[in-house]
Amino acid sequence: MNVTPLSVEHINEVHDLMELGEPFIRARGLSDYWLYAELFSSTCPVMIDEDNTLTGAVIAFRSQDNPTEVYIQDVMIHPDHRQQGIARALLHSVHSQAEKWDCTRIYLTSEPENQAAHSTWTTLGYVNIPGDHQIDGVSVITDYKGPGRSRAVYEFSLG
Repeated sequence: MNVTPLSVEHINEVHDLMELGEPFIRARGLSDYWLYAELFSSTCPVMIDEDNTLTGAVIAFRSQDNPTEVYIQDVMIHPDHRQQGIARALLHSVHSQAEKWDCTRIYLTSEPENQAAHSTWTTLGYVNIPGDHQIDGVSVITDYKGPGRSRAVYEFSLG
């Protein structure tokens, strides 16, 4: 398995992979993935296996408003390749880049109902930030991503 930055040659595969994440992940347009590959590849790693098949991808960005933060937009591992350490390896790549930039925080949001994501984030050392209510033991911030878009927020502190 090989972790490599997202490149234009992978955008169709990344799009197809992200479609498998419905309803919790919304695949973006191919032009969006092209931009990620061209402008944000250092924080958008993909995992390629020995058969040259894309098995996982992370889409993340360094904040322009607060350059000490990296926001993880999407993490998707192909269902046939889960529980193999792929998410850990991809997130390690993002963490390494964030450390090179002297970032202090990596964060992400998740649908409160996505128990598999909650388990993954906490296992990987992310902390569920206290919100204003809980859903099935997950702390949630009301309207975090706009009206009616409440989210569980997780953070990983660096340094």
